[in-house]
Amino acid sequence: MRLLLLAALLLSPLPAFAWSPKERIETYAVNGSTGFALYQSIGERGPKASVGRTIAHTTFDLTWRRDYRPQADGSCVLASARPNLTIIYTWPEASGTQPFLLRPSWERFMAGVEKHERVHGEHILDMVKAIESYSVGLRAENDPKCQKIRQTLQQRLAQLSAEQRQRSREFDRAEFTDGGAVHQLILDLVNGP
Repeated sequence: MRLLLLAALLLSPLPAFAWSPKERIETYAVNGSTGFALYQSIGERGPKASVGRTIAHTTFDLTWRRDYRPQADGSCVLASARPNLTIIYTWPEASGTQPFLLRPSWERFMAGVEKHERVHGEHILDMVKAIESYSVGLRAENDPKCQKIRQTLQQRLAQLSAEQRQRSREFDRAEFTDGGAVHQLILDLVNGP
């Protein structure tokens, strides 16, 4: 029975998303003997963003292997599109030894920062899956050199990218407003030991 089940699993088609993203975590050093001092160090050393520095940042490196196939009728079909995605997280790491009372506060802060950034990672992953879903099977008529299909694909990619950036901005806005999760993390760290 097990052999039949294993054979069925091996012979069944792969799911649409038969790939896995990679992740890379980069850190920058901060120091301080109080929560306020650590947060000040973040402000001095954090990743640069459009309006200054930020606590953490999530970005990605994405390349594709695409199989464009000219058809006998003069059309072109995108037969497959396989992403190679690396999600890159950047967040602070406290250097040196922290006072005993500060350590739990810092650990709670960092757990919240990581949770926040991983939501951005999920937004990126959702975008890549949407690109893959749109791409595979895409067809362009009268396109024997597979030029039109690339233009059509690029237009949709720009839309999906803009949607992902907007989604991330809205998430940040909610998290950083008064009472938002990240706003509360900052207050707890700065007002703690």
